[in-house]
Formats: sequence, C-alpha cells, structure tokens
Amino acid sequence: MTSPEGRARVEADAATRHLEVEIVERPAADSLEQAAAMLGLSARDIVKTLVVRKHTPKGAPNEYLFALIPGDKQISWPMLRAAVGVNKLSLPSPELALEATGYERGTITPLGSSTPWPIYADSAIVGARIAVGAGAHGYSAFVDADALIAAYAATVADIGN
Repeated sequence: MTSPEGRARVEADAATRHLEVEIVERPAADSLEQAAAMLGLSARDIVKTLVVRKHTPKGAPNEYLFALIPGDKQISWPMLRAAVGVNKLSLPSPELALEATGYERGTITPLGSSTPWPIYADSAIVGARIAVGAGAHGYSAFVDADALIAAYAATVADIGN
C-alpha cells in the first residue's frame, strides 16, 4: 500500500498545496542517525512524523494528530498534551497508524495522508529544510519546514525535548 502509490499521493498532495517537495531515494538504514548520514544531514534535519491518538469517549471514532519532531529530540508528552489541550494521548499500534494515514510506520508523512489530521510541529524545525517520510520505504521527502507548516496550518509549539 505504500510503494509508488504512497509517493504518488505525497506528490499529488504537495502539488495541490503548491508545496515544493523533492523526493530522494536512499538505501535502507538501521537507524535515524544512519539515514541522516546517508543523506548528508544531521539527525536534527530528519523530522519524525508521529501519529498520535487522542483519547475519545467510548464509542466515539478514533481521532489522531501528527507530531513533527526533529530526529535529535524525543516527544515531550506533557508539552504535547498542553499544546493540544487534552489530558491523554498515546501512540497507536502500527495497524491503527496505517488505518489512520494509509502509510506504514517508517513512511508516515502528513503529505497525502488518507485523512488530513491536525499537525503539531516542534518549534525547532522552523526555518529549516527538513526530510520527512515520503510515503514509501527507501525514500525521503525534502521540504521547507515553514512552507509545510503554512500549507497545513500546523500549530507550532515546543513539543520535543
């Protein structure tokens, strides 16, 4: 589900939003640091797109959001909860993340997601050219973080540490 179709969804969504994205093929990597080195980047320049589940009342449909975190940081749950204005958030199972976005873990990006969930971007990415998932394994999508934030009306906050 995430091979060329995933990349095509990324490119189509970017074009619709007038967002310039460069998709680059890269060899498989064993870690984020190794992927960064292969791309000639620092870990900070690779931005993890995390699918985060908002806890809803029993019987209500699942709600999610995207958290964009630089590769050299971890998500700060208290800071993200404060930014979102909720008491409980969690990472869904890989199956639920796939169902929520149409992308497998390791390929997830807000670009072309099957559902346009709200985006919370760590303030550390502002002003940077970043690499995010490209919808398919073995690829990275380079994009200007400020343009990505603007194209999706993302909320910028300190959500990583």
